Amino acid sequence: MTAIAQAHDDLRPLMFSIAYRMLGSVAEAEDVVQEAFFRMTRAETDGATPVNLDAWATTVTTRLAIDNLRSARVRREMYVGPWLPEPLVDGRGPMLPVAEPAAGPSEQVETRDDVSFAMLTLMETLTPVERAVFILREALGYDYPAIAEVVEASEVACRQHFSRARRYLESGRPRFEASAARREELAAAFLEAVRGGSLRELEALLADDVTFWGDGGGKAPAIQKPMQGALPVARFLLGLVRRGDPLGVSLVPAQANGQPAFLTLGPAGELYGVLALDIVDGRIVSLRNQINPDKLAHLGGVGDINSL
Repeated sequence: MTAIAQAHDDLRPLMFSIAYRMLGSVAEAEDVVQEAFFRMTRAETDGATPVNLDAWATTVTTRLAIDNLRSARVRREMYVGPWLPEPLVDGRGPMLPVAEPAAGPSEQVETRDDVSFAMLTLMETLTPVERAVFILREALGYDYPAIAEVVEASEVACRQHFSRARRYLESGRPRFEASAARREELAAAFLEAVRGGSLRELEALLADDVTFWGDGGGKAPAIQKPMQGALPVARFLLGLVRRGDPLGVSLVPAQANGQPAFLTLGPAGELYGVLALDIVDGRIVSLRNQINPDKLAHLGGVGDINSL
């Protein structure tokens, strides 16, 4: 058995974490990881003898993800309606590794705000190389000489890429509610207000400038532009619940990308969507509803929302 084959299970979480952060797509990240393993195995068979497998896996995965993201940009320009990342839901499908104190990059990756829907969407505006540099520096803690080698650029250029990326992301980065307990409390209050049909209670939980995003990708009925404002969003949500209740559709609490979320499930447990909440200063500032069936397939048991 080759060294790559022996290290497969240890390397895969690191590689998936990089690819998912780069692409915001589970399916595309899985494809990148598979291709990276293929190339590494072939290179090893041809006589390559890497000293550091983590570094090699990071390099191959990052370069493939950069190439993939460049082509993905073209596809996303033609995407129907708002584009949202594919959700990572606790207990369903692939997960990012949660870090414990350790020295190697493969043990340092964790689910944090940098994989929230808000941050992944914001990172879409970066160039592929800027995004790679930011991830390698911010998520993996690589130094600039190592980053320069991975992305095949000078250290000076990498410093500039990181500075631009961080400056831009910090200007738009949401300051999520720090207390996990408080986030869960507000999510529970949201569910109670939605189930109870209370417009006043639901509106009180939403920020005045709350935004609702829907991603149907042209394959499921979704709003084509973001909806803003506490009252319109509250009315829209209650309308969805009223239509879903007689059909046995329900919201089930979950965690998606490190933030409170709800799974929209049918009477037989089929999945119709993932609704993620961004909570800041005790109010819900964003709701991101992923209902594109192609982006939910990795979570298993997806239903046909159009049949409703």
